[in-house]
Amino acid sequence: MNYYAHSPKDGMDAQTYVAHVRGVSLLADRFVQEAGAFSKEDGLLLRQLAIRSAAYHDIGKLDEENQKVLSGELSAKSLPINHVDAGVAHWLDKQHFSAFAAAVTQAHHIGFPDFSDEQNKGDFIFRDEVIAADVDKKLPLFESIHKDFVGQGSDNFIEETISGDRSVFLRMLLSCIADADHTDTARHYGKYPQTERVVLLRANERLDRLNECVLNLQKSGVATERNALRSQMYQACRDSAINTGICSCDSPVGSGKTTAIMAHLLAQAQKRGLRRIFVVLPFTNIIQQSVKTYREMLTLPGENPEAVVAELHHRADFENEDVRHLTALWCAPIIVTTAVAFFETLASNSTAALRRLHELPGSAIFVDESHAALPTTLLPIAWKWMRILSNEWNCYWVLASGSMCRFWTIKDIAEQSDALCVPEIVSPDIRNKLEAYEVSRITYRYKPTPMSTDELASWIVSFPGPRLVIMNTVQSASVLADYICNIYGRTKIEHLSTSLTPNDREATLKCVQDRLRNKSDTDWTLVATSCVEAGINFSFKIGFHELSSLSSLLQAAGRVNREGNDNKAEMWTFRIVEDGMMKINPGLKQAGEVLKDYFERNVHISPQLTTKSISDEIALYGLRGKPYELIKNEALQNFQSVERDFKVIDSDTKLAVVDAEIVSQLRYGKISWKELQKNSVQIAKYKLHEMKAPLIVDNIYYWDSGYDSFLGYMSGIIQLKKYAGQALII
Repeated sequence: MNYYAHSPKDGMDAQTYVAHVRGVSLLADRFVQEAGAFSKEDGLLLRQLAIRSAAYHDIGKLDEENQKVLSGELSAKSLPINHVDAGVAHWLDKQHFSAFAAAVTQAHHIGFPDFSDEQNKGDFIFRDEVIAADVDKKLPLFESIHKDFVGQGSDNFIEETISGDRSVFLRMLLSCIADADHTDTARHYGKYPQTERVVLLRANERLDRLNECVLNLQKSGVATERNALRSQMYQACRDSAINTGICSCDSPVGSGKTTAIMAHLLAQAQKRGLRRIFVVLPFTNIIQQSVKTYREMLTLPGENPEAVVAELHHRADFENEDVRHLTALWCAPIIVTTAVAFFETLASNSTAALRRLHELPGSAIFVDESHAALPTTLLPIAWKWMRILSNEWNCYWVLASGSMCRFWTIKDIAEQSDALCVPEIVSPDIRNKLEAYEVSRITYRYKPTPMSTDELASWIVSFPGPRLVIMNTVQSASVLADYICNIYGRTKIEHLSTSLTPNDREATLKCVQDRLRNKSDTDWTLVATSCVEAGINFSFKIGFHELSSLSSLLQAAGRVNREGNDNKAEMWTFRIVEDGMMKINPGLKQAGEVLKDYFERNVHISPQLTTKSISDEIALYGLRGKPYELIKNEALQNFQSVERDFKVIDSDTKLAVVDAEIVSQLRYGKISWKELQKNSVQIAKYKLHEMKAPLIVDNIYYWDSGYDSFLGYMSGIIQLKKYAGQALII
């Protein structure tokens, strides 16, 4: 008789147990060999454990009750018997004992538990106590069937001693198993290519291509002091002889950091034998501009630009078997993604997200605008992961910013000795020249009196434009933009925030850039959130920034008088009154108080203050308990607790599709993850429930409460409100 691993579905036959086990075993072996090649000491153990776990991960599906469903004899939404427990029992048996194989077998669908809780279960560690006795009776039969159909496999004793960090190692092991399991299943159902064309980094060739493109730009540009400094910056980064695993690059706005550091990464990848480059950006809208630049400058003849440079926006990770194929994996040679997606993957316990982690070893990682990548409370554990991935998995990190916060020198975040291990890519001489140019570019001003919506709008439009306004919440930005539109007209206002889909953000960016190029079009305002503070080539006449952190202010100022042509350019900091829907962001209150104190004491605002501002904030308010709890739980392998507490954005958001046609395609499985992410937004879960947004599948919602290309999903919310004087009322 045949035994099955997956039931018939969507016109596809059931997948046999033998085919699935062998398919998963082959993929897992490939993944661990690729990742393990970059492990300093634990590569062999990683492979041995992966081979073991893959072979027996689904042995519990051989249960007679499960086979009735898997064969198609009975219809059910889930298997009647928890199928992972038999694999766990196999590895906890004295004859085959492997604690880590047992742990990863238990976790291959639901993720690792908190090990502290598991240890309290005594003899039932990693087991399903409800069915354990029954499974133990049936296990010899399952093992016999497995041996007859698949083979004996390797049960020889191995020394399970992990030389490096245990938590990162176990996540890497689970990543290989989960990806192999998900991929083989998706292939069987025709939702994943049977064969993959691997695009290699080819670092040396791409560096030659980049050099050529940059040289052509330099030849076609105007011979100015600024362009000469950019050329020096590029050469210094490309030729920098860095030998450590982590370095930094403090480069002011407009210094050509995007291409200069990419040249450095390619040179280091060639030198170190790396296989992949990650560009980690703080905001989703920056991705499109960076991706466009990289695709134009790094794609070699005959290549598909999208296969060379992957564009990954918000995390789109799905557990449901029907939509697993939509998970955005890290397979391209160059990956541009967000800090949320990247760092929350490192902390993840979800197999849907974690399945991509094994692609990270042997990578160069550029954390652009690193001052804005993570909240201060997450820096201690993130710094720990950076060092582990550098020391144990051959990853190379570049932390860069126009307002660099050297957090590794702050005692509360890292050991004091860490200050010596992060060299600068660019020499002090070039940095000083770039900083000297920056000093004369802009004047920082402060308006201390808080303003209501109409007061703020009338004050802003009284200045000559074009004007940039940055608000601290998506809601406040949308409300202010809507108010200006109603009072002064649509031609006087543009709006940009994450309430827009990536497609609409891209269209808005193009519109803003076109308007900025039109020197006769000056009487208008862009209202945005912090998503425009970094990595976007805007240059406004004047800027306005709601009170928040110093680093945020400095980055926002980089979008004003970018080329230094105006000797009277100003960047104003202001405060708001909460009227109607315009709200103060409580998460920025403490950093805002530090900056407010600098203004009130007439402290000169400059990038050199950035690290001090973080130290001052910690001195005033402390880091509180979360950083230390995270590090403690990480050391104890309390994986669920780490994932729960490591949130780059401290809100529960879900993916929401805004286009009815995309919803239809998603329901019938006729859409790629790229199309899904370009036509969706992240919305707070409470807002989705409040607006009764329908659930489509596996935590993907349909936003049917109103959406337009100006205000995005906030259009639907604002439509439910009505202006009355200075307030918005329901």
